[in-house]
Amino acid sequence: MLDSFLTLRGVVRSLRIYYGDHSRRERMDALHARFLRRGDLAFDIGAHVGDRVASFRRLGARATAVEPQPALARTLRLLFVLDRGVTVEQVAVGRAEGEIELKLNLPNPTVATASDDFIHAAEGAPGWEEQRWTRSIRVPLTTLDALIARHGEPRFVKIDVEGFEDEVLAGLTRPLASLSLEFTTIHRKVAIAAIRRLEGLGAYRFNAALGESQKLEHKEPLDAAAMIRWIESLPIEANSGDVYASLDPQLLRPR
Repeated sequence: MLDSFLTLRGVVRSLRIYYGDHSRRERMDALHARFLRRGDLAFDIGAHVGDRVASFRRLGARATAVEPQPALARTLRLLFVLDRGVTVEQVAVGRAEGEIELKLNLPNPTVATASDDFIHAAEGAPGWEEQRWTRSIRVPLTTLDALIARHGEPRFVKIDVEGFEDEVLAGLTRPLASLSLEFTTIHRKVAIAAIRRLEGLGAYRFNAALGESQKLEHKEPLDAAAMIRWIESLPIEANSGDVYASLDPQLLRPR
């Protein structure tokens, strides 16, 4: 009973945070419009309550929302029940198909993770003192390659899976046009490994947005080495952000 209450309260909190800021929505749409046009396909890996999916749809792109948490997958289906342009996949994504253990943070479902290393990195870290992962569930695991085989090749993929980003990319064997992946300063080695993996897949260039700013930090796209140096240089107080990678450097130049 308590778990159900905490889960519901966590979902409601997320809906309020991620749908309540209209200026953030406008910035998000402007950033995604660099990568997506009407009719394109986008993947949201770690869709949470679907605010990025909603952005993709406002731009006229089709969306595959990938979310392994049962309460959030139900929320996504309710939010987009009448929208034929959205498909919900209740799975985790990694390097191979199968099953995986997902650690749940019931009051704050946005930080559920399949990474024990991420949880260890959060212990005692500034800003993470109140986070607790108190339940684990087994969830289906698929790969990016398998998702592409089912839904088609996306023009843009957003990956936000709390320290599991490099594992997601390990299940991809081809370069995709553009992607974003979350980084945190408590566990930055995952983003660094993911950038190096993308470098091995194609001639990517990179930029980044801190926090929820949706604002690109660099006046010119960076190569992989420069992007890694920038992430390494951030103070721990920077906390998190998103790295954007594209095969077309022009898309990463601030306008």
